[in-house]
Amino acid sequence: MDIIFDLGKEKDIDELEQLYNGLNDHLAKGVNFPGWKKDVYPVRQNAIDGVKNGNLYVAKYNGKIIGSVILSHEPESAYYNAKWKFESDYSDVFVIHTFVVHSEFLKCGVGKALMDFSIEHSIMSQAKSIRLDVYEGNIPAVSLYEKCGFKYVDTVDLGLGNYGLNWFRLYEKSL
Repeated sequence: MDIIFDLGKEKDIDELEQLYNGLNDHLAKGVNFPGWKKDVYPVRQNAIDGVKNGNLYVAKYNGKIIGSVILSHEPESAYYNAKWKFESDYSDVFVIHTFVVHSEFLKCGVGKALMDFSIEHSIMSQAKSIRLDVYEGNIPAVSLYEKCGFKYVDTVDLGLGNYGLNWFRLYEKSL
């Protein structure tokens, strides 16, 4: 599968919103591993912010967005309580946010391709590591991250207990 990676643009926002909503509809019908909810997360505003901040990347196949990731230097506040491999002000660390794969392309290697892109982009940007959080019940994502060389660091509360998402596992990959 020839996947093209590109910086998300304003013209991609409508398609990203459709991807988010379609994925949430798909998750609502089966096992919702990430615990996402339509109109809660991910939503159009996540795409708008990512495009505006210049840190949202899209994966396209035959001109269609089949995945997306935001790579920022902004951690969740709970990250500051974890015991990371090294201290950082996050200027040299990327944090993965809003990592999504189109529901029609799940289990097709798109997630792995997005992770590979994120790692390569971080290395080219001379980052020291990549960090992420994942809901503890999201077994497919945990498996992917571990296969990609991410190491478990800690389990934290990101304040999403209202949504039944009490504990998130933190992972890091040193570069």
